[in-house]
Amino acid sequence: MIDAFQGPRRDDDVERGEYRMNPAGGHSVHISSNPIDEGSSTDARAVAVAVAVHSAAIDVQRNGGGSLGKGNNSLNVAQAGGGLSGRYARYARELRRITLHFTPSWFSVNMGTDITSILLYQLPYQFKGLHVIAEIIFALNLALFLVFTSISAARYTVWPTMGPTMLFHESQSLFLGTFAMGLATIVNMCALAIGTSWGHNFALFTWAMWWLDSIISILICLGLPFLQFTRHVQSLDKVTGVWLLPVVAPIVSAASGGILADSILQPSQARLTIIVSYILWGAGFGLAFIIMTLYYARLAIYKVPPATLIVSAFLPLGPCGQGAFGLLKLSESILHLSDRSNQALAGASLFSAQDAHIMSISIYAVSTPIALVLWGLGLAWLSLAISSLVDLWLVSELQFNLGWWGFTFPLGVFCTATTQLGRLLDSGAFKILGTILSLVEVLLWLFIASMTLIRVWHGTIFFAPCLAAIGGEPPAHVPPARKYVFEPRQRSRSRSASRNRSSG
Repeated sequence: MIDAFQGPRRDDDVERGEYRMNPAGGHSVHISSNPIDEGSSTDARAVAVAVAVHSAAIDVQRNGGGSLGKGNNSLNVAQAGGGLSGRYARYARELRRITLHFTPSWFSVNMGTDITSILLYQLPYQFKGLHVIAEIIFALNLALFLVFTSISAARYTVWPTMGPTMLFHESQSLFLGTFAMGLATIVNMCALAIGTSWGHNFALFTWAMWWLDSIISILICLGLPFLQFTRHVQSLDKVTGVWLLPVVAPIVSAASGGILADSILQPSQARLTIIVSYILWGAGFGLAFIIMTLYYARLAIYKVPPATLIVSAFLPLGPCGQGAFGLLKLSESILHLSDRSNQALAGASLFSAQDAHIMSISIYAVSTPIALVLWGLGLAWLSLAISSLVDLWLVSELQFNLGWWGFTFPLGVFCTATTQLGRLLDSGAFKILGTILSLVEVLLWLFIASMTLIRVWHGTIFFAPCLAAIGGEPPAHVPPARKYVFEPRQRSRSRSASRNRSSG
C-alpha cells in the first residue's frame, strides 16, 4: 500500500514490515505490504527503491516530463500545448498507478461477495425479500468481476512484462486461482437464481462458462505447481495457506458442475458434467490434502504466521468445506439423474434402470459419510485457526489489508457444506449451525467490504509486491530463469564440426 503521511520513520515501523521515507519531493510516502497476498521476502531496500522511483516519476511528470512509463508501454499524460488540466493529469497518474498495482488477489473480493449471495439465496430459514437481496449482491459481484477483469487485461496489455513478472513471483502468482474461483461462483448463481427461466440458450451459455472455468482451473492447478517446482524459490518456513489457492480452484469448479447438472442440464449433458466434475475434484483435493499436511508441519515447526499473514490460517477450511459440498452435490445429482433418465454414471446400455438406480443410491450412501469426515476436518481446522488468531490478537495489532478477504470464502463454503448436510440428513442441528455461520459470514463480508471501500477511496490498498522487489516499474525483459540445478545441453559433434568448418 502507498499512502502519503507526515512524520519521521520509526524503528518499530520497520519491525512491523512498514517502510517510510521522504523522497526529494518534500512529501513522505508510506508503504506496507498486503497480507496473505505477500509471503515474499521484500526487504526495506527494495521497497525504498520502489518509492523513490515512483516519486521521481511523479516529480518528472509535474515538471513537464509528460510520461510515467517506459518506452512504448507507458500511459502518457500530456500537460502542455492544450493537454489535460492539472486535475485530470493527476487522475490519469492515479489511474496508471492503480492499474499497474492491480494484482490477481483482487479477485478474492469476487469470491467473498458471491459466496455471500449464495449463502443468502440458500439459507435454510428464509424471509420475504431475502432472494432479492441475494440477487442484488450477485449483480454487484458480476459488475465487480467485469471491472476487475478489464483492469487486469489493461495491466497486462499496457505492460506485457508484468505477466511473467507476476508468474515468477513466489506468492503473487498463486492468486491466479482466485480468478477461476470467482468465475465459478458467478456460474453457480446463474444456475441457482436464473436457471432455465431465461430460456435454453442461457442454460447452454452457463454450461459453456462452466467448461471455460474448468479449463482455466485445471491449467492453474497444474501450471502453478510446475512454476513452484521450476521457477520459484521456496522454503518450508515460507509455506502459507496461499499455496492452496491454485489447487482448490478445480474443487470449486467440480462443485459448480454438480449444481449445473442438478438444475439446468439435460441428462446427457448432466452425465458428462458429473464425470468431469469428479475428475476435477480428485485432481484438486489430492493436491490440497498434500499441501495441508505440509502447512501443518510448517505451523508446528515455525509457529503461526505474523499478523499480516494470519488470515491464511483459515484457507485450509476451503478444500474441506468445498470438498464436502462437492461430494454431496455430485452424489445428489447422480441420484436425480437416475430418476430422470434411468441411468447413472455408467452408460444406459450397460445397466438396467433398476441397476442404475441402485448404483446411484450406493454412490449417494458412500458420499455422505465421506462428506461428514471432511466437514469434521474442516471444523477442527476452523477451531485451530480461530484459536491462533485470538492468541496472536492478544499480543499483536491486526492491521486491515486485502488479505482479510481470506476470511469470507473459506468460511462461506464451510457454511454451504453445513447447510447441505442439514438438508440431506434432515438435521435441525446442521441447519441451525449453518444459519448461524452464514450470518457470521455475512457480517464479516459487510465489515471487510466497508474497510476495503474506505481504503480504495484513499488509494492506500493498491500495492504490487512483485513491483517493489524490482524497483517499482515494469522491467523491460523478464528472463525465464530456472531455479533448479541442471547440466546445459551439449552441442552434438556434427553441429560443432560443421560450425568449425564454416568458421575456418
